[in-house]
Amino acid sequence: MKTGISTGCLYPMLTEDALRTMLSLGFDTFEIFFNSFSELEPDYLDRLRCMLEKNSARVVSVHPFTSSFESFLLFSNYERRFLDGVDFYDMYLRAAQRLGADKIVLHGLNAEYASSLSDSEYFRRFAIMQERAQCYGAELLQENVNKFRSRNTDFILRMAQEIPGNAAFVCDVKQAVRSGITPEAMARAMGDWLRHVHISDVGENSSCVLPGKGNYDLEGFLRNLISSGYNGDVMIEVYRFSYDKTEELKHSREYIDRLIDKITI
Repeated sequence: MKTGISTGCLYPMLTEDALRTMLSLGFDTFEIFFNSFSELEPDYLDRLRCMLEKNSARVVSVHPFTSSFESFLLFSNYERRFLDGVDFYDMYLRAAQRLGADKIVLHGLNAEYASSLSDSEYFRRFAIMQERAQCYGAELLQENVNKFRSRNTDFILRMAQEIPGNAAFVCDVKQAVRSGITPEAMARAMGDWLRHVHISDVGENSSCVLPGKGNYDLEGFLRNLISSGYNGDVMIEVYRFSYDKTEELKHSREYIDRLIDKITI
């Protein structure tokens, strides 16, 4: 298990500048949060890859900037738009492949979106997208997101049961807290299908602060992950307003690293 970080932590800094800044802070494991179509072009991706290779760093996951559009594009009642949307998402799969990443993060269907799509149909569509992702050597990961269908553990459990072998998840700490669910419970629901973790801390007045700056039992959370056999990475994912100075990101990584060392000794 390694501690990584999402370039989204520095949004709206340009993605390449965010990556450069995080490399200078000593990070070597990344989730790239794309923010524009031009960032999916081969020349741009090669620039990122060159930066990574020079620093012996790696990208493990990518996050689409069209997450808020997925309800309409992928999970509406209009089947043809879904089929076109699967082809549309190939651009993220190609980008991930070019960077060496094997995970794609999906938000899915906003629970407030006017769609009568059944859970079974949702799962069918996810399985189709998962099969496409596997053609690129990647996995599509359903993230638990507040106000989305994936916000509760019942949905996650049914998803794992209905698409065995193709279900895969990312557990987001802050999103679980905002949904009124403990991150431990969400991770347990994801079980053996948990592939990725977005980690943050919880403050007195905020559901999202840097790890080490809040009062959530991150040691207990990590201990449960490790004891359950989780062997992926944990990616710091917070908002730019969640901290003041970029150096705090480095201190947060060091804090998590100390917890992992303590647990695994």
